[in-house]
Amino acid sequence: MRKEIEIRAFASSDAAAVRELFIRLNRLLAPAHMAEAFERYIVHSLAEEIDRIADYYASRNGGFWVAVVDDEIVGMFGLEASGAQAMELRRMYVAPGLRRRGIARKMLAFAEDECRRRNRRRLQLSTSELQKEALALYRNAGYRSIREEIADAASNKTVGGGIRRYHFTKQL
Repeated sequence: MRKEIEIRAFASSDAAAVRELFIRLNRLLAPAHMAEAFERYIVHSLAEEIDRIADYYASRNGGFWVAVVDDEIVGMFGLEASGAQAMELRRMYVAPGLRRRGIARKMLAFAEDECRRRNRRRLQLSTSELQKEALALYRNAGYRSIREEIADAASNKTVGGGIRRYHFTKQL
């Protein structure tokens, strides 16, 4: 029997589960030679964004949502304004043991619908070469590649360290 996936707005009671999912997934993504860089990225992102999600996304005219199955947070994503007509998809993660069940597709469709509700007609996003499944999802969902870059500097959006990042956009 397929369990229902609920997508709902982030609540303060979700903070610990979102934090844990973020840390766990970024540690899983980290190539062995970049473990220290990923740990620095995690610490930076927690302080700047994850541990203050409500304030962070509100200050960027956006929002943050969680995907829930049987009262367990199994995914998450945020949106922030990126220009008058666009939003940027951020922090879209699905718990490793629950991938390939349509959770990411449902979250992406929800994000696109949220952009439309906000009269934003373009959704932008980026992901790294380390996230092959995400790259396939975005391409299959009609996102157009607009540029690639080698991210050297770390921020709350990238680990840096020479990882290739792919930037996409989709007209909604």
